[in-house]
Amino acid sequence: MSIWYYADAERQRQGPFSAEELAGQFRNGGIALETLVWRDGLSEWQRLHDFADELNLNASDGTDGEALPPAEPVMPAADASPYAPPTAAVASEQNFVAGHEVVHAGFWKRAAALFIDSMVVGFAYYIVMIAAMLVVGVGAFTMIGNDPTAGSTALLGMMGVVYLLYPVISAAYYAGFESSSKQATLGKMAVGIKVVDSEGRRLSLKHALGRWLSAGLNYLTLYIGYLMAAFTDRKRGLHDMVAGTLVVDRWAYTAHPQWQVRGLGTVAKVILIVMGILYGLMFVAVIAAILIPLAMQNQ
Repeated sequence: MSIWYYADAERQRQGPFSAEELAGQFRNGGIALETLVWRDGLSEWQRLHDFADELNLNASDGTDGEALPPAEPVMPAADASPYAPPTAAVASEQNFVAGHEVVHAGFWKRAAALFIDSMVVGFAYYIVMIAAMLVVGVGAFTMIGNDPTAGSTALLGMMGVVYLLYPVISAAYYAGFESSSKQATLGKMAVGIKVVDSEGRRLSLKHALGRWLSAGLNYLTLYIGYLMAAFTDRKRGLHDMVAGTLVVDRWAYTAHPQWQVRGLGTVAKVILIVMGILYGLMFVAVIAAILIPLAMQNQ
């Protein structure tokens, strides 16, 4: 399947798009037949008109409004692969645009994202912890044989590092990703949502770190803070209210608000099914662990 890009009125690259998405842009009036486009295999940008047959475009499908002025062609670098994206100036599809309807991320979509993120952070934590224990632990036990006091001190230090590792990794993960250009953790990217401030703009690293710290309130309230996202008007959890943030569809506050998804989406549905199965098995295991010993005692 070909990946397409087009040059907008400000001579900025937009994309990537599938052939169907590019055709949809034309039919919705977002681009015109004179708009310059590029895909794999082209040595330079060409007019969309030249690919009308390939994309099944009809002139009558476009709007009657003014066509976008064509941008100057931009040639790929001489040593670049013909399959590399064009070297036009990059304009992020996530550039802030206000004034359109915003779809806020619901509780279940956020729960699916949190499940993925918890798995990622947990996996990273155990990898780092095992590595630290192997390096520091072996050294500490060696020291105990020669100097018990120094060896015991090293072991206590290792335990302290192990306890501090999780919050450090978690803070770096959430604050780093949510303040990045994607404005989302891996879990949020997977289900198509992102974090913004109360005005819809990208968080600074400091703001994102404050949001992570505020999430601790959800644990102090026995997770009620998380559940608030199911009932508040803008789907905000307690930590969102404290930090002044929103969780919205990835296309909210962009030039393409019409691409926002109101439902759960396929990825979120699959993750929720997996969550249901795993938690169901855990519940059955706990009940079995309680009932089997009681049954054996009564025999």
